[in-house]
Amino acid sequence: MDIEQEELQFLGFIGIIKESFKIIYSWRKIFSQITLALILPLTFVFLAHIEFSDFVFFKILRNEEKLDRTRAGTPSYEKLTDVISSEWIVFWLLKVAYFTFLLIFSLLSTSAVVYAVACVYTAKPVTFRRVLSVVLKVWKRLMVTFIWIFVIVFCYNVIAIGVFILWVFSIGNTKFGIVVLPFLLVIYLIGFVYLSVVWHLASVVSVLEDMYGIQAMVKSKNLIKGKMRVAVAIFLVLNVCFFVIQMAFENLVVLGFPMSGPSRFLLAIVFFLLLFKLILFGLVIQTVIYFVCKSYHHENIDKSSLSDHLEVYLGEYMPLKSKDVQMEQLEV
Repeated sequence: MDIEQEELQFLGFIGIIKESFKIIYSWRKIFSQITLALILPLTFVFLAHIEFSDFVFFKILRNEEKLDRTRAGTPSYEKLTDVISSEWIVFWLLKVAYFTFLLIFSLLSTSAVVYAVACVYTAKPVTFRRVLSVVLKVWKRLMVTFIWIFVIVFCYNVIAIGVFILWVFSIGNTKFGIVVLPFLLVIYLIGFVYLSVVWHLASVVSVLEDMYGIQAMVKSKNLIKGKMRVAVAIFLVLNVCFFVIQMAFENLVVLGFPMSGPSRFLLAIVFFLLLFKLILFGLVIQTVIYFVCKSYHHENIDKSSLSDHLEVYLGEYMPLKSKDVQMEQLEV
């Protein structure tokens, strides 16, 4: 990074995006290698899942329609029932395989990009082999953080469902209930976005500092204070772009409305390219936001110490230690 650490705190929405683009362009070799090895497979898994899941699901729907028109107890009815049962098994096996590979490549991609950006920050030479050696040791820390956020989001959604059920049976049919519902939805969305932003920053903390899991979540929550607006704005923009690519791929490529075969194939390539670039960009951005938040809270990172901790000696990955690297509070 060309910007001094003290100046990072002044980066806003545009500044963070420009800095992220500059990092990717200046270090395009290492990020190209990470993309080819990890982000491209992640992108392929995501898009292939949409294609195959929709294919199997719509096939199940067609067979269920046939089943509704078939008399119960006949051989055709029994055959269709067996076929539908088999297709549901295939459908859920696809889901399990998808989430497994998605989790693996997400953890590896996040670890690799965060480590690479940290090396850029310290002006430390970085090779793809060094990145892989660190990634293979640090992904377990990210896994623990992911499990914690999964538990927290699960509990959050259970509470939200409970509140919705309470709304249905108490005031759902009243005018007051109809007025309250939009406010409940807004509150739910605000909470969900907040958890998502904290989670993304906690992923960076898990790679670069000596904490993970719930400790990384707490650290992330404290870091994001003061930069919440810009972080939320970037998060929303990235997720809107992601949603647009996903919906366009599903409607224009998978469902094929109203495209021919060759046109769908070309569009699939376009969406594939757009998605992997967006994933890479998003991972770099969340790491830049981490350094921006550190600077905003006047937590000075000693670049030489950070560089030492990014070293891989004798095959050992060394995260940042709270006592010696994790930031000395500067007086303002």
